[in-house]
Amino acid sequence: MRNPFSPYARIFTVPGSRSFSFAGWLARVPMSTVGLGSVLLVAGESGSYGLAGAVSGTLALAFAVGSPQWARGMDRVGQGRVLVVSSAAYLVLGLVFASAVVLDAPRWSWFVLAALTGACGANVGSAVRARWAHALPDSDDRQTAFAFESVVDEVVFVVGPPSITFLAALIAPPAGFVVGLVVGVAGAVWLARQETTQPPVQRTPVGESRTRTSVIGPALLVVATAYLAVGTVFGAMDVVVVGFAQDEGAPVMAGVALAAYAGGSLVSGLFYGVVRLPGSLTARFVACAVFFGLVAQGLLLVGSLTWLVPAAFLAGLAIAPVLVSGMSLVESRVPRAALNEGLTWTSTGLTLGVTAGAALAGAAVDAWGAEAAFLVPALGAAAAGVLALVGAMVLRRPAAVAVREPEEALR
Repeated sequence: MRNPFSPYARIFTVPGSRSFSFAGWLARVPMSTVGLGSVLLVAGESGSYGLAGAVSGTLALAFAVGSPQWARGMDRVGQGRVLVVSSAAYLVLGLVFASAVVLDAPRWSWFVLAALTGACGANVGSAVRARWAHALPDSDDRQTAFAFESVVDEVVFVVGPPSITFLAALIAPPAGFVVGLVVGVAGAVWLARQETTQPPVQRTPVGESRTRTSVIGPALLVVATAYLAVGTVFGAMDVVVVGFAQDEGAPVMAGVALAAYAGGSLVSGLFYGVVRLPGSLTARFVACAVFFGLVAQGLLLVGSLTWLVPAAFLAGLAIAPVLVSGMSLVESRVPRAALNEGLTWTSTGLTLGVTAGAALAGAAVDAWGAEAAFLVPALGAAAAGVLALVGAMVLRRPAAVAVREPEEALR
């Protein structure tokens, strides 16, 4: 009997793949811990959750602005050199930020240091996906690899938050933030040292100028815009689920529901990596985005804790497919010389959406109550599906850039 997970075994026969994937796994720990860790740190030291949320939002926005610039540097001089510099700056500034909070430095300095710390964070997930794209010439294998990395993202989000919350409660408020930071930097440095598997720097042909518009093409704009809506769902879910569980008198169920949400994505990610769906990359992305928009409407039916967990799991089933299909589409359309930057811009859309979604959901919970506030993630998901449909005509145009396997060949 054929092993249904043999595609995963096949991609890990690539020399060095296990090492760079695991290093990237560790390097992505801050993705799920630094934001929450900063909230626990600031709230623990100041007693203000409002201030904590503002500082955490500053850190996230700075990362959204800074990470594409680091990715552009990776395309120009290589991942290794950039990761070493960004990791060193990230560690030093992160520790200075934590120290400023603990020592009760002027509050304005907390925001400045949070912004500087976030701006020094490189998007390691995109760097790992770029390595897979370089190592795997077959599009089906790349889909499997991208699906695996999506599963890694979900595992990080399942394990990271409760771990640092435990550290902050058991040891001290800064503990969770610092541990997540150090683990991430260690993973990034390990990844940086693996130079043999990093994508080669693509030299710009003589007479051509590599402009930013050559990176941000129609496909990337459509996917990043849809991901902005997807991100609002992620940010809103964190706030609304916590508020609803507290209103129901069972705050611990928030963690269970959010774990179920991530668990649904983990399951669908494993499945998406082994199935071979028909249609073009454009059609797959649009279908997955519409599916994402539809299943999230089940959140509107949440009226008790009994339905919260299964509704979260069902909504989570649509996460990995929309993320993997979008990344695959962008990877097929972005020039090889700008692959790190292109993949990072899609994640930037997600990050900005998370920040906006959390703010909108917080206002909705205060104004309408947590149960009614499930309208925010439901509308965000619907918007993602609509944006993908509207952009379908643009995405179906012939690719402007020749890549490993033109999308039209997949139709």
